[in-house]
Amino acid sequence: MSGLLATAMEVGGYIELWKLLLIAAGFFGWRPLVNWVHTDAQAVRANEQAWTTGILVTGAAALLMWLLIPVFMIGLLLYLLSVGAVTIAYIVHRNALVSDFERVMTAEHLKSLFVNENKKIQKLSHGLTFITGNKNEVPLPAAKSREAGGFVLVCDLLDDAIWRRADQISLIPQKDEYAVVYLIDGIPAKQSARTKEDIDLLTFYVKELAGLEVEEKRKPQQGRFKAVNKEKGLRTEWQVKTSGSTSGEQISIDKISSLVSLKVADLGLNENQAESIESLRNIQGGGLIIVSGTPKSGVTTTLYTLLGNHDPFLNNINTLEKTLAAEMPNITQNTFTMSDTGTTTYSRRLQTLLRRGPDIMGVEECEDSQSAKLACAAAKDGRIIYVTLKAASVSEAVEKWFKYVGDRTLAAETLTAVMNQRLVRILCPDCRQSYQPNPALFKKFNIPANEVGMFYRPGEIEYDKHGKPIVCQTCQGTGFYGRTGLFETVLVNEGLRETIKAAKSHQEVATAMRKAGMLYMQEQSIKKVTMGITSINEVIRIFSSKS
Repeated sequence: MSGLLATAMEVGGYIELWKLLLIAAGFFGWRPLVNWVHTDAQAVRANEQAWTTGILVTGAAALLMWLLIPVFMIGLLLYLLSVGAVTIAYIVHRNALVSDFERVMTAEHLKSLFVNENKKIQKLSHGLTFITGNKNEVPLPAAKSREAGGFVLVCDLLDDAIWRRADQISLIPQKDEYAVVYLIDGIPAKQSARTKEDIDLLTFYVKELAGLEVEEKRKPQQGRFKAVNKEKGLRTEWQVKTSGSTSGEQISIDKISSLVSLKVADLGLNENQAESIESLRNIQGGGLIIVSGTPKSGVTTTLYTLLGNHDPFLNNINTLEKTLAAEMPNITQNTFTMSDTGTTTYSRRLQTLLRRGPDIMGVEECEDSQSAKLACAAAKDGRIIYVTLKAASVSEAVEKWFKYVGDRTLAAETLTAVMNQRLVRILCPDCRQSYQPNPALFKKFNIPANEVGMFYRPGEIEYDKHGKPIVCQTCQGTGFYGRTGLFETVLVNEGLRETIKAAKSHQEVATAMRKAGMLYMQEQSIKKVTMGITSINEVIRIFSSKS
């Protein structure tokens, strides 16, 4: 017997304590590895059964080989190689299925093991915290969670968009990635593309913030949330819109502007225009005001500003809108949504609201015959009615309105004022450059050369000694900062009312408006150029656009 033991010790050598401890360590290290693969495969949506079985069978077979192979160290090496190979194969596979922050055994992951993840998330937040559509403040997400990945991506996107003064962020699906486009001062600005994995995480988190269904990727959805930066004293509200397409889910994140804080003087009207428009607050006996413009020309901003020109405590002010652009305090805002189309019409909804007896009513896109007739009747009944229309000039707006109403006499009798507008970008005050314009330019735009000194244009990009561009911190290199309105305005007196009532053509209406002292929008734009507010190229862009 003793000879047999001696032989075993010489050949296998399995009785030594340190070898037994290594075998035990291999066994007890393999078991939690199996459990981790099982749970992790479920989490990352890998083939849970195949990978769990693979790691289980490989580990068991390698352990058995280790016990049977006479040379202990060779058995140990085979065990480590077998279990290590299948583990590495699984890690490579699962890392390909997840976003960067969820990957394991990468350099970034190993580094994070020695970092306070909560502090890291706090740093990556750019100082932003969020408030959901239900007005609940959102706590910092748990580290290495799906929420954490989405949180960091949303913070990064919004911080950049806020710095660049973007009013809209569009995430557009393409073949292998998502295009990111900001709308800055009304101009689309393409940004660096994002991976589909990043956008999936970002969309997941932003939908949760806005109270949308996370798994719904085809039907249109919309909701709101707020972003707060207490350090900078910034508070912005955003509207999220999602919709499906053949390429994937499209996401639009629109900044809700503080329209309600604007005054008539802030719109861009000249002194005489501002004075006449502000006088509308004193209308007696009712009247109808047309606010018109091309698409995306700031008509809603003007409508809100004009409604805010009236005292909401002395007047019952209501609106009927197809899209709520901003919330106005002390004004009853009503929206007509797609869900209403199955039960009522725009004109019937307007009729219902008018029966409640508002003193002042704002009607967005009042562009059907029945709604136009109701608006005129309400104005004749002593209410002040503001309507918005799509039109390229005051004369076009009047002709459209008369056509909608169908009765030139009724339309003319209630018409009090007409406005038409477009938006033009304002030159950045910090980097604009002056220049002496070509004399031919004065002649082309009918500008008296002796009345103008210098014109201004966007500043050229400057570079430091290392060849890096020096970006203007005010306009972020766009050359423009904000927008202002260009307006045609006219108050309708009795003489003008009779003239346009009898007019037989669009040209006759335009001539009557001109005789009443109305300045054309092109004239207003040239004044803004000579004052250094905008550039001549910006004016040319505005009036050459198809809209």
